[in-house]
Amino acid sequence: MFSVQREIPSAPSSIAYFMGCAGQAKGVAVDVHLDDVDWFIEQAAQKGVEITYVIDTHIHADHISGAAEIVKRTGAEYLLHESSQAQQNFTPVKDGQIINAGNVGIEILHTPGHTMDSICLLVTDNSRGPNPWFLISQHTLFVGSVGRPDLAGREEEMAGHLYDSIHSKLLTLPDHIEIQPGEKAGGVCGVGLSAKPISTIGYEKANNAMLKLNKTEFIAKVLSDLPPIPNKMSTTVKANLTGKI
Repeated sequence: MFSVQREIPSAPSSIAYFMGCAGQAKGVAVDVHLDDVDWFIEQAAQKGVEITYVIDTHIHADHISGAAEIVKRTGAEYLLHESSQAQQNFTPVKDGQIINAGNVGIEILHTPGHTMDSICLLVTDNSRGPNPWFLISQHTLFVGSVGRPDLAGREEEMAGHLYDSIHSKLLTLPDHIEIQPGEKAGGVCGVGLSAKPISTIGYEKANNAMLKLNKTEFIAKVLSDLPPIPNKMSTTVKANLTGKI
């Protein structure tokens, strides 16, 4: 298995992922920025793999997705959660579904809260063993913090969903599972993020202050300390829903 974190030059706090199975020449691109499509295609060529799947973990509000461009250039299959309101061709995935890319297994975890269509990706390298290795937690759980729940309105309701997703889906995972989030310090989708782009479930349970709060405290805290709304959010969301810039 190969797995690469890609810190986006045009948005230094933002992280995308490229992973897959070199032995069976299958690659998966996750949360690609439009400005970074060439990098993913170059990486695929260098590793001798085909980009089989492109996954957006939700409809993004802070950057233009490169999914439509990669699909056009490679023929990859575009995956979004089945609840997505996207108005372009995509393959819907559901909670608990396993996506296979060679020896790499990716379990879809539906984690509403940042958005209703948010998913996390629990990744297993089946060439090493049957147990999950790491979690691409994107904008649900950050290192040292959690995602923001306010971008689509219904802030209190969404904060409650975020709490439930984190506690029922993520913190029930084994402590050794690595967390690989979608942003680090300086991102617009959370506050108090660490500059370190990796952690573990166990470390976050022990040290992430947001995870020590009960649900009422969590909702109050996350709503009391929100970062500014991303620039051009409505235009960005519309482009990502339609696949048209």
